[in-house]
Amino acid sequence: MSETVTVDPAPASEQPLLQGLMQFYQYDFSELEPDGSPELDFNAAGLLEPYRYLPDYWTEAGRIPLVIRRGGKPAGFALVNRRFHLGGEADRNMAEFFVARKHRRHGVASQAVRLILAAYPGRWEVAVLARNPGALAFWPRAIAAAPNVSAIVRHDGDVGDWPGPVWSFVAG
Repeated sequence: MSETVTVDPAPASEQPLLQGLMQFYQYDFSELEPDGSPELDFNAAGLLEPYRYLPDYWTEAGRIPLVIRRGGKPAGFALVNRRFHLGGEADRNMAEFFVARKHRRHGVASQAVRLILAAYPGRWEVAVLARNPGALAFWPRAIAAAPNVSAIVRHDGDVGDWPGPVWSFVAG
């Protein structure tokens, strides 16, 4: 990868940037919806409904909005919070993670994960929808490749209210 990847907290002035990127994230997710699902349909303006929790990332403690950049240009985002699926035994949860298609297969996402885990040490959870094959392939590799990660455990089956595996680990 020839261009530098950075991950920085998004100030409130970048909320519109994350709102725009969220449209592409949700659009990518729309192909995973079962046929006939009313979720992730376009509204009358041809947009997907706004991610309802996004404004909370600038007002609630424990929520961290991050912008992923490649070569100084926006390439994706990560939303970190404290919503846990394994009974509150963690410090951080990767709530949402997105790298635009243009930047995939160039190591951007893996580098972003390494940067995030280095910047935010502690006990982590990453929950992946069972119907998301790309994420199911990506997350175990990205977590295991981070140099500061230990105690990786994959929790299978429906975990609490989550329909898919949850990885727990320590980033230190």
